[in-house]
Amino acid sequence: MTSIRDHLGVHASALQLREQRTEILASNIANAATPGFKARDLNFAAELEKAGGMGPMSTSHARHIPTGAGAGAGGLSYRVPTNPSLDGNTVELAVEQMEFSENALRYQTSLTLLNRKITGLMTAIKGE
Repeated sequence: MTSIRDHLGVHASALQLREQRTEILASNIANAATPGFKARDLNFAAELEKAGGMGPMSTSHARHIPTGAGAGAGGLSYRVPTNPSLDGNTVELAVEQMEFSENALRYQTSLTLLNRKITGLMTAIKGE
């Protein structure tokens, strides 16, 4: 027997990760003028794989070549600026705003897909 969480699939996890990334990007934008602030971001793909129980393939022999992003690729990382600031701040407002907008669009897409899954479940429960 499958659970509702299994039916909703990756969309529920993606929605939570998108929300977390929104908070991180908003913090970057809010600290654009803070000297020494280091912009951070979430490796969305790696975190989604981790949430889904997937990850890079493991090696079974010392001579095997590891694949994937490897350990430590997920989670928060510091953004490397294209044009570093003299005060040590690594926030590039245009980059952050673009990432924020893209993340908001993808959040809305995940929400729409999740809503469709729930509507399908409700239809099945009602027997329509």
